[in-house]
Amino acid sequence: MSWVIWFTGLPGCGKTTLARGVKARLEGRGIRVKVLELDEIRRVITPEPTYTDLEREVVYASLAYMAKLLSEAGTNVIVDATANRRRYRDLARMLVPTFAEVYVKASLPACIERERGRKAVYSPRGIYAKAVDDGATVPGVNVAYEEPKSPEVVVDAEGLDPDQNADKVVAWIMETFEGS
Repeated sequence: MSWVIWFTGLPGCGKTTLARGVKARLEGRGIRVKVLELDEIRRVITPEPTYTDLEREVVYASLAYMAKLLSEAGTNVIVDATANRRRYRDLARMLVPTFAEVYVKASLPACIERERGRKAVYSPRGIYAKAVDDGATVPGVNVAYEEPKSPEVVVDAEGLDPDQNADKVVAWIMETFEGS
């Protein structure tokens, strides 16, 4: 049975790095995984994003539905998306019977520092500076980020390195979804 795991956390916390590490480890074990990276998908859904509440509703609902469809087709899915409101992640949980949430926990100062040196291909750069200088809406700064109430896995993105966190998530997946 395929599964969907949503990696959530503040922008710059390390979701993309973790998603890629988990995918590589799983594929090394012969488990196929598709990563849905919101920053890549957003370029198609909203090529000129405004980050309004309405736009976020549409984007996250679309992402949850994509994950559902892939899961129904037998594909394991990692969703790499902040999803600053719990209801966005709760929709995916409602749509997908084998759903889990991974909270990539890092403080706002740590995320701001990491975001300055971000090398991700699709992620926008300088978002925290834009929040301060231009009033851009950024979760954790001037838009609420609602932490998960009961995530299946919490990783310490400040205390552990990405490899340790990827190992922790893979161990949980293997125990919970892969039966080993």
